[in-house]
Amino acid sequence: MRPLLLFRVARLLSRPMSDDPRLTPLVASLPASVPFVGPETMERAAGHAFAARLGANESVFGPSPKAIAAMQQAAGEAWMYGDPEAHDLRLAIAAHHRVDPAHIMLGEGIDGLLGLIVRMTVAQGVNVVTSAGAYPTFNYHVTGFGGTLHTVSYAGDFEDPERLIAKAKEVKARLVYFANPDNPMGSWHSAATVQDMIHNVPAGALLLLDEAYVDLAPEGTAPPLRPADERVIRFRTFSKAHGLAGARVGYAIGPKDLIAAFNRVRNHFGLSRISQAGALAALGDQDWLAHVQRQVGAARDRIAAIGMENGLTPLPSATNFVTLDCGAGVERARALLEELVARGIFVRMPFVAPQNRCIRISAGQPAQLDLLAEVMPAALAAARARS
Repeated sequence: MRPLLLFRVARLLSRPMSDDPRLTPLVASLPASVPFVGPETMERAAGHAFAARLGANESVFGPSPKAIAAMQQAAGEAWMYGDPEAHDLRLAIAAHHRVDPAHIMLGEGIDGLLGLIVRMTVAQGVNVVTSAGAYPTFNYHVTGFGGTLHTVSYAGDFEDPERLIAKAKEVKARLVYFANPDNPMGSWHSAATVQDMIHNVPAGALLLLDEAYVDLAPEGTAPPLRPADERVIRFRTFSKAHGLAGARVGYAIGPKDLIAAFNRVRNHFGLSRISQAGALAALGDQDWLAHVQRQVGAARDRIAAIGMENGLTPLPSATNFVTLDCGAGVERARALLEELVARGIFVRMPFVAPQNRCIRISAGQPAQLDLLAEVMPAALAAARARS
């Protein structure tokens, strides 16, 4: 896919909405956009599939074979709605974390749960704090419900807990979004730092702690679970380490009253029988999880080595991707991304300066990373010629 085609895809997905009088004024004011352009959209525009899909932070190592078998069996029961309470899965998650099931809420991935918590707490004009350049889907939900976003910059390549809390106090924010480990940089803070952040959440605010990648992070990244703490709600997912991104299963851990409030707005049939069965089996296969953790570690090392061989600087990562510093600003990073895409390698890059001097490459199978190593020198040479 050439750069012009990438531009056309982005323009198509960001066209202004029509003046349909049936829309609310808020919705009518929003652009017709999505947080991410999917690789499938880019493949359709290009007329061919990517040779290596290394941009969506999926687990190319796949789900547990036990999860696959459970989903195959559940497929024969797909004529039935999924259990609206996700009872068995909810109890299994609670037992896994040694908490009361009343502290657990299931949803369609963390994205779905973020949309619900924003819907529950944010009305037009309500202040919300996040980091400039952090996960854009959260911002999409906030603006969609009329909230006012306040951002703080990263400190180096890390989200800045102290400044996030200070901004929340300054603007009297209702919500503070913070991911640990972080997407898009792969950086992480210690459990002690995160716990200190929770302790300092201002009265009336709620910390949304996104822990999508915590299963891939070093020990000592996540503070102990204290689900009754009214200052924080934590989000986990089966999309990353468990390899079930397409099944859309995430869960929240939080105080009972807040968890119960989800029942007022959630889609009670949002989790299919197949998804619930797959997640339940995946949770029970901790050996497969350990296998994936080893594979991800090896892939991170390989991506870092490929980067260094080509004069790029890999950033330390606690996720299933590695961020490579291209060392020459956004023009070089964007050119490299486009040259890799043109050679069949799907990757992404951060959206906001100064992090957009980088590209981000998901952990891949050895053959995919061999292809990356093969095309990187030519892609980088072409990028340098352009920038």
